[in-house]
Amino acid sequence: MRGTAFRETMLGTVRLVTGEQDTGVPLRRIRLDLRAEADRVPRPHGTTRARLTGRVRITGLADDPGATGELEISLLARRRIRYRLSFTADGRALTLDGWKSPTARHPVRSMTVLPFTLYEDGAQAGRGTLRFPLASGLVPFLLGFRFPARRDPAAHLAPRWDGGPGRTEVWYTTLTDPATGTGIWLHHELVAPTDGSEPRAHGWAASFPPEGKVRHVRFGPEPWSAPAHGFQADGVTAGPGRLTGRAGDFSWDLVERPCSGPLFTFPRWSWRHPLLPAAHMLPAARATYDGTFGDGERTLILRAAPGASARVNGRGNARRWAWLHADLGDGGVLEIVAAVSTRPGLRRLPPLVFLRLRHRGRTWPRRAERSAVGLLGVGRFRARIGLPTWTVTGRTLLRRIRVEVTQPAERTLALDYHDPDGAPAVCRNSETADARIRVERWWGRWRTEAHWTLDGTAHAEVGER
Repeated sequence: MRGTAFRETMLGTVRLVTGEQDTGVPLRRIRLDLRAEADRVPRPHGTTRARLTGRVRITGLADDPGATGELEISLLARRRIRYRLSFTADGRALTLDGWKSPTARHPVRSMTVLPFTLYEDGAQAGRGTLRFPLASGLVPFLLGFRFPARRDPAAHLAPRWDGGPGRTEVWYTTLTDPATGTGIWLHHELVAPTDGSEPRAHGWAASFPPEGKVRHVRFGPEPWSAPAHGFQADGVTAGPGRLTGRAGDFSWDLVERPCSGPLFTFPRWSWRHPLLPAAHMLPAARATYDGTFGDGERTLILRAAPGASARVNGRGNARRWAWLHADLGDGGVLEIVAAVSTRPGLRRLPPLVFLRLRHRGRTWPRRAERSAVGLLGVGRFRARIGLPTWTVTGRTLLRRIRVEVTQPAERTLALDYHDPDGAPAVCRNSETADARIRVERWWGRWRTEAHWTLDGTAHAEVGER
């Protein structure tokens, strides 16, 4: 089974309603840059619904990059292509509702002109017309069509261990409670020792209040029970859509709702074929969490807490590493893994940087290898790993980025554990870290394209063996 994904840009004008009248109200320019994703390939005689995400701009009123909605494609059954899109404009929650009515008599006009109405709280707030720009938009529109294979999100959670020695596998979740600013870390790990002894399952849970002491608890180790989906050990589970557990005076029961597609921090092929020392990916680049989390001192009631779950599969930890997950809002996310290998010859090299920035529906750099190895060995991203502050910098042809992460000592938890070969490792993690991120684009000179400041909401770690 395959789905459908495409991008579309429409331009037009809108006239807002003032009271009972809209006469005399000036027209405003409006632009929609949308991405549509459907779980199937549209059929001419059927009705297909697709998810809409994108950016809505209205001159002097709105510039919302986080618009969401639904597209209904029903060419013959209902003879319409309907758009419903929700966005914010000057603090107002508006809904755009309009449809094209394809006809054989005027095929081009009926497929490229979208009359629409704006609504606010069910009342009409404006009327306008959008047009698809054939001259400039048709070729990118056609070339942008994709028919990706549909994959079960739970497939990324299934254990990948093949029974061999010297492997480790991790399921971890990090999130921030929007009500209190508390960071939460759930870490689940399978270790198959190099000496061939029985595999063990263990992990920990930790809470990072914005003020006060960081608290944590461990669970396991106990024999690996080989569950079909996710992780299960010592009364703790991490499976599709749900995380539960009780350890010491900690307890949690969380429902996970993915908000976007997978994000492969390392090259996609490295997850399918474990040729590298390790591979890292997120089954969903962004997710929200609802439920309860208690750390013995207080119980949090979580509602739409932003965060993400991730997977690691490999032979053990790197010699040194740094990690960042930053939810940028409006659907954006930044994921970084910078690491020095333990392999002879490679351990003397600077850290390899794998950086993936998803912003406004696009992922940059386009290939995960680009930040780690550069282009023909030139232009590799660089990391300076240390505490309390570490940095990553890099550039492609037209963009460059600088990331500065700070993990204050009072908000950082140090935990020690062992790799499959028995070597000790220690990670220093903060789920309330600070981050400064700047992306610049070359327009004759470097100009800031986007800038984010995260105070206490970045998730970061520095570790070593």
